Amino acid sequence: MSSSDSKLPLRDIPGDYGLPFFGAIKDRFDFHYNQGTDGFFRSRMQSYQSTVYRANVPPGPFNAPKSKAIVLVDAVSFPILFNNSKVDKTNYFDGTFMPSTDFTGGYRLCPFLDTCEPKHATLKGLFLSTLANLHNRFIPLFLSSISELFTHLEHEMSDKGEAYFNTLSDDMAFDFLFRLFCEKSPSETSLASDGPTFLNKWVFFQLAPLISLGLKHVPNFIEDLVLHTFPLPFFPIKSDYKKIFDVFYKSMGSILDEAEKLGLKRDEACHNFIFLAGFNSYGGMKVFFPALIRWVGAAGESLHRRLTHEIRTAVKEEGGITFSAVNRMSLTKSVVYETLRIDPPVPFQTAKAREDVIIHSHDSSFLIKKDEIIFGYQPLATKDPKIFENPEEFIADRFVGDREELIKYVYWSNGKESDDSTVDDKQCPGKDLVVLLGRLMLVEFFLRYDTFEIEFGKLLLGYKVTFKSVTKATS
Repeated sequence: MSSSDSKLPLRDIPGDYGLPFFGAIKDRFDFHYNQGTDGFFRSRMQSYQSTVYRANVPPGPFNAPKSKAIVLVDAVSFPILFNNSKVDKTNYFDGTFMPSTDFTGGYRLCPFLDTCEPKHATLKGLFLSTLANLHNRFIPLFLSSISELFTHLEHEMSDKGEAYFNTLSDDMAFDFLFRLFCEKSPSETSLASDGPTFLNKWVFFQLAPLISLGLKHVPNFIEDLVLHTFPLPFFPIKSDYKKIFDVFYKSMGSILDEAEKLGLKRDEACHNFIFLAGFNSYGGMKVFFPALIRWVGAAGESLHRRLTHEIRTAVKEEGGITFSAVNRMSLTKSVVYETLRIDPPVPFQTAKAREDVIIHSHDSSFLIKKDEIIFGYQPLATKDPKIFENPEEFIADRFVGDREELIKYVYWSNGKESDDSTVDDKQCPGKDLVVLLGRLMLVEFFLRYDTFEIEFGKLLLGYKVTFKSVTKATS
């Protein structure tokens, strides 16, 4: 605690939970239907004049045994969620609930383990060492996969006059991840082209308590009863998941051999890698890549010219798309960080206080008592106006030069972007890979094209993006 923090006034945490049971239901309806996710958290922040307050967070009854939480929506208080000496992450990954282990082979996987559990370090260490060993394959594999994406995009543009990016992006992301971990194309296996479809259903069934379909002709209370009140069962997607598991299990021989040397069961390790590849990575890319194209596309031709110049100059001078070339592209990197700041792929972070702890916002201190749930809403924390100038705007060069130090306030990876993921924390083991892939997508795009135009709208998770025109590179 700094001396300035210690002088902040200790304030009671404002807000209330309403009537037992019914208060949680009311807040759930506000979250999904009456106010929407962003409106739910903003309205309470404004009503209580505080970026730390009490509220029921979804899904509540009967998906989660507890809904009462202390909500954090500023950049200063938010990092308490990363302090593993102060907070417990047991069974907290998707929010205040945990999907059935039926979805993961009967195992509690690494994301749901607290850092104090011995197996956490073993599994996280396996993830980190595997990614380190695969490091030299990242660029060539991704460029191969994304080359196919642009080939399909141009065919769609030629046939239909437009191209829907999301499906192309999903196919590309799955192809890259499968080839990275399994050393073959999914087309060489029984999955063929079905992998993204199977994973989409698997992810949806687990995240349903946090999703609203927005169906105009279905009353809200019916959707709420079906999606948010009780966990969705595993059996409708059981056969799909088994197909995914069987193919990964047969194809990941060397990685599973390493897992056995660490004392892990082969099937347990396989389920963990499916979650890493299929939920964490594929699920994140499913949201991140369309967001990246959405923001760059909306920024217009002036940004496109700047990116084109930086990318083509670095690639020419370095003799190709190499780590050295990519690391020279400061604007390109800033654009990726800015996308992750303004639209973090994972909006929620949840933990439970291990002990009584005092946290700080910009202007107050608050006492959180042992066992209270702490719930961070990241899209407000990373738009904190006391940290970021014009926080609601996409500013492409926000993190260029001396301003790159602001990446410590970008929290998309369940940690500070300035920190490295370790076996002792809950930060995404693939955080650096995601940033690299975002940069590579822009590099490959602006080597091929000078500019482009899109249309975009909202989906259940993230944006839907349609290319309306692309202008091929003229120099």
